Amino acid sequence: MAPPTQADPRLGGHVPPVRRLSVLMPVFNEEATVATIVGRVTAVPLPLEVELVAVDDGSSDASFRILHALAADEPCLRVVRHRRNLGKGAAVRTAIKHMTGDVAVVQDADLEYNPVDIPRLLAPILSGEADAVFGTRFPRGGPRSSPWWHWLVNHFLTEAANVAAGLNLTDMETCYKLVRADLLRKLSLKSRAFTFEPELSCRLAQAGARICEVPIGYTYRTWSQGKKIGPRDAFEALAELVRCQVVDRRWQRTLPAILPTRQNGESAPRPARTQPVPALVARG
Repeated sequence: MAPPTQADPRLGGHVPPVRRLSVLMPVFNEEATVATIVGRVTAVPLPLEVELVAVDDGSSDASFRILHALAADEPCLRVVRHRRNLGKGAAVRTAIKHMTGDVAVVQDADLEYNPVDIPRLLAPILSGEADAVFGTRFPRGGPRSSPWWHWLVNHFLTEAANVAAGLNLTDMETCYKLVRADLLRKLSLKSRAFTFEPELSCRLAQAGARICEVPIGYTYRTWSQGKKIGPRDAFEALAELVRCQVVDRRWQRTLPAILPTRQNGESAPRPARTQPVPALVARG
């Protein structure tokens, strides 16, 4: 049974009922892991209908053939293909165009992020506490799940995003971002590469979205194991923050505000943009 519609006092009415989750999966040369991750996504028990939108981003290996074969036996799997590699952001944007869910989460096709964490990401949405939920690999006071230099770069980029967009995140670069689909469709995202993460974070902040974080598990993989993000992407992330917060400010005037209004029509105070959910704890 679908969860009941949750009242949203900021909107003076109700948020759309949440009946279907869209899992958006960009895939590029992941023949070794894609079948496993599809199986993990479909095996997670959820109180919602699930659709998995996999976008093969011009893979040169057998990833698309594997996805095509899996789709024949898995009715919730929809496969879209780019003729050439366009980047993670472009693949996620394509998936957004094809999704039909009420909420959506990005799932990488490697095995760094485990779909067993999706229910804890979903909980604040279903309870009406948040418009977007980020899964943090680096909760405050928690153990590091990756090499020190990886944590350091992520910490620096996260703090840059916090300063630029007025956020209070611990992991801006996380793949796991679960967002209300009606809001996600309005954000008019433009990024084609790994800059998707800072752009989405900034646009959610600019839209006044309530963002919370929940701790998740994380299995770091090395470049020899297929990791694709590199040092250059850190500089591009910083440039994307500048683009979103300084260069492309016109965007903010095109999105209807989702802030609450008082009865006299004046804007109510802006809610805290990011907040932890103390009841949810990291897995051991």
